[in-house]
Amino acid sequence: MSSSSSASAIVADKVSGHHLLKIDGYLGMMGPPSGESVTSCPFAVGGHLWRISCYPSGSHEWYRSYISLELVLAEEVETGVRAVVQFALMPQEQATFFRKNKPRIVRSGEHKFASHGSWRCPMFVDKTTLTKSKYLKDESFTIRCDILVFKKSRAQEGAAEPETAAPRSVSVLPSDLNRHLGGLLETGKGADVVFEVAGHNFAAHRWLLAARSPVFNAEFFGAMKGSDVAPGAVRIGDMEAPVFKAFLSFMYTDSMPEMAKKEEDAMYQHLLVAADRYNMERLKLICQDKLCRCRRIDGSSVANVLALAELHHCSDLKDACLEFLSIPANLREAMANDGFEHLSASCPSVVKELIAMCSSAP
Repeated sequence: MSSSSSASAIVADKVSGHHLLKIDGYLGMMGPPSGESVTSCPFAVGGHLWRISCYPSGSHEWYRSYISLELVLAEEVETGVRAVVQFALMPQEQATFFRKNKPRIVRSGEHKFASHGSWRCPMFVDKTTLTKSKYLKDESFTIRCDILVFKKSRAQEGAAEPETAAPRSVSVLPSDLNRHLGGLLETGKGADVVFEVAGHNFAAHRWLLAARSPVFNAEFFGAMKGSDVAPGAVRIGDMEAPVFKAFLSFMYTDSMPEMAKKEEDAMYQHLLVAADRYNMERLKLICQDKLCRCRRIDGSSVANVLALAELHHCSDLKDACLEFLSIPANLREAMANDGFEHLSASCPSVVKELIAMCSSAP
């Protein structure tokens, strides 16, 4: 007599992620009536696109004393998306998260999102409570949205694991390494090199610069070392002081420093040049993206931006400029600008591309 046995399990795959939404100028948003919202840019979690809508005066007249939130599935789907959503207020001072701030958390339970469907949290936080809390600082607060997406179930050989108590979870603070390194740059503590840029001195740390830039790593004490400046100082002769300050800030924090709107276009162009020189590929891509967005390419600037893209091997930025110039009216405006003469002199091959593009246009 013989016998056999087997076992299998049905496993539901899950994918999770989160998005941080910062609300600036909160007090200025108190004017709109209930039901009006501000909406985030789309973001991806679990293979789907989402948006968050924030209702500063509540999603309905009944909730006007609350801030309401809504998570929207920002795409078309065939069968719907099963997900669990959690909204939480993030404290401004991360160090006091556990000791003084009890986070405001609202969880949805499992919800099925249809195409462009939503889950709404009408009473996320009382406005008076938020105003008096440490979550609001300088008229801004941050919302964290966690999304757990259930994928299709699949069969798996072997016995299903016995059901056990759900494991405890611990809230882990977001990384604040950039804040610590930024503080190191700001205080200059432990700095061992000084850069002289257009009459301004900047203290920095060799180990960090070498770790961030292959050029600093390879040439720090070579060609860059100045012989006519104070001992231990390095002269940078082809960069403006505000640009070098912003460049250093990115090296320490991996993020763009705040800058005035009117300075952004020129700053992104200068930082792109610095990023190419010091082989900072991520900064170079960020600058390209910034210059491509928000109509920064226009008839008065496109020639200079196109020359910059060609000289520093920025293919995406170059394509954006050529696409803009493919419209005859834009091309005529650009050719009437002084920047076009600079483009012709510095990048004649690009002008040939433009001629060929115009000749082949219907």
